[in-house]
Amino acid sequence: MISLYLAEDQSLLASALAQLLDLEDDLHVLGTASDGQQAWLDISREIPDIAILDIEMPKATGLDVADWIHQAGIKTKVIFLTTFAQQAYFERAVKAQVNGYLLKDLPSDDLVADIRKIHAGATIYSPELVQNMVTASKNPLTEREMDVLRAAADGASTKEIAAVLFLSEGTVRNYLSAIFSKLAVHNRMEAVHLAQQNKWL
Repeated sequence: MISLYLAEDQSLLASALAQLLDLEDDLHVLGTASDGQQAWLDISREIPDIAILDIEMPKATGLDVADWIHQAGIKTKVIFLTTFAQQAYFERAVKAQVNGYLLKDLPSDDLVADIRKIHAGATIYSPELVQNMVTASKNPLTEREMDVLRAAADGASTKEIAAVLFLSEGTVRNYLSAIFSKLAVHNRMEAVHLAQQNKWL
């Protein structure tokens, strides 16, 4: 069972979303909040598997909550579900290492599928946001993701990358998934090509 927490200041939307997610056999909504401060208090106490946060909320933003979760070392994964496709928000979300940044017009079936993928270790960012973000001056990848990409650029297999970087093969696959999502590409070759184009490699 995947435990979820929802923070959304539009109560009608929060209620509808909670009911929708609770219909799934493997999802359970632990609670909801309409402001960031209450969300943080609940999340720090309940430690859900995934927190689904709006960005603009009273008392504290979803970005604030994501920062606090990250700084406190809480294992809760964070998904932003928002109408705001603003680059500044997205850049801060990437810095806070959120696991998903999705737009509210996403079909409900896709949202449920993305929640399951993120719980399993994937990182999923809305392609519309990624294409605005990926420029030569702004590399969205973390240092560790760049280490993995450099090894991939040298032609190393997943097993070889794991050995060189002292990681498990599963962790390497998760890093590669995050790289593909952040760069809006489908495979290693496309990721390496884009990184070389932008002079990150």
